[in-house]
Amino acid sequence: MKPIYTIDDVISNLDTIIEESILDHNPLGYFAALYRKVTVKVKEGILSNFFDDGSRMEKLDVIFASRYLHAYFAYKNQQPTTESWKKAFDVSKKYWPIVLQHLLMGMNAHINLDLGIATAEVAKDQNIEDLKDDFNKINEILSSLVLEVERDLAEIWPTWHKILKLTRNIDDFLIDFSMEIARDGAWKFANNIADSSEDQLQKHIEERDEKVIKNANFITNPGWIVKLVMGVIRLGELGSVADKIKDLKN
Repeated sequence: MKPIYTIDDVISNLDTIIEESILDHNPLGYFAALYRKVTVKVKEGILSNFFDDGSRMEKLDVIFASRYLHAYFAYKNQQPTTESWKKAFDVSKKYWPIVLQHLLMGMNAHINLDLGIATAEVAKDQNIEDLKDDFNKINEILSSLVLEVERDLAEIWPTWHKILKLTRNIDDFLIDFSMEIARDGAWKFANNIADSSEDQLQKHIEERDEKVIKNANFITNPGWIVKLVMGVIRLGELGSVADKIKDLKN
């Protein structure tokens, strides 16, 4: 892994993952491709003064992204990582999960575990409430993943929008998952751990990790009706793994 000091370093590392995943036809590249889009949007927001404190937001982005990148490279090198990330990465070895499930598994681990940890670290020795406006703004960008996902999936599986209309609960789940849980759960977790000692922090992270795994279990096993629909979608997905990664990146 290349050193990470700036948001451009984050993008460079994501490019490495994407390029390797395209060459290896590895589904791990799905989340990296979508996450690159989000990171570029955050960078644009910093440059356009969208955030209250651009330098603080870059620090948050670097710490936040580093948790994913460290987890990814640890997993690739068969080193330990959080259980929620391990579960997300393990999905890449299975045939039946659709692109949406790969993305949601990454979002689950990264937003519901990593975002709160990164937020608390940036706010250390400060009033965490001072960060709330920018926290909400970065979640506006994260929430835009909903539309990004739907547009990208329509490229991979052209009848995706028809499926969404027929199976309204999948669409509702996607929106609720990325917006409500990400915003409220991560902020609450950040507040809970903001003043924790190192020992307490590790315990809180382990407890949170267990809760995030429960979300992951719901994503991979959403019930037989949704599972049946997703099986049909999987069989109808267009292109190779490499093609899908390129669709998500562009």
